[in-house]
Amino acid sequence: MNDGKKALVLLSGGLDSTTVMAIARAEGYALYSLTFFYGQRHHREVEAALRIASAYGVIKHTLINIDLGKIGGSALTAPLDVPKARTWEEMGKEIPVTYVPARNTIFLAHALALAEVLEAPDIFIGVNAVDYSGYPDCRPEYIKAFENMAKLAIKAAVEGKLHIAIRTPLINMTKAEIIRRGLELGVDYRLTHSCYDPFPDGRPCRCCDSCLLREKGFQEAGHNDPLLAC
Repeated sequence: MNDGKKALVLLSGGLDSTTVMAIARAEGYALYSLTFFYGQRHHREVEAALRIASAYGVIKHTLINIDLGKIGGSALTAPLDVPKARTWEEMGKEIPVTYVPARNTIFLAHALALAEVLEAPDIFIGVNAVDYSGYPDCRPEYIKAFENMAKLAIKAAVEGKLHIAIRTPLINMTKAEIIRRGLELGVDYRLTHSCYDPFPDGRPCRCCDSCLLREKGFQEAGHNDPLLAC
């Protein structure tokens, strides 16, 4: 246990980041959370993040607006089609157009600044290098490089007052393993949102990569996805 030591959790409103929130709470951290509205296709995941932050009683939830639509280059921030009904083989061949250029670097840079101000020694992020869509900023070597950079980037680290670790408890887990761990910790996955391209009423499309990976994870975990029962 960490006796109230502060943790800043990057909270997207999705399955992975919510599980990470539950892990941080189980480890005894005092919880802070950070969510971004970055010009993505819909507000659903931001709304989910707000629900989850409330459910976990975070001390402070910070929402930052960044318009990555001005950069574009992704189906999540520009008028490009979200890939649908791809096979597992297709998902493994190339980085999809849902990749948002430098997204985790942008998010972690903001998290690093906020963690320094909060004097929070741990930033939790739900990146995964097993059941994912091949994004380069979800790999262990990327996280290690960012953590090394953080030692040089902030005043508190240079002065030896604070070393900020980037915690990635899900990075080597399958989606099924993540779901099982979350259920063990009492995660209510009804609060979460995963779909890249939901229907206007918020229902998941069940065809995008994120939906397919989520559905596969629940099937392999031996549980029904509560969102599909709604």
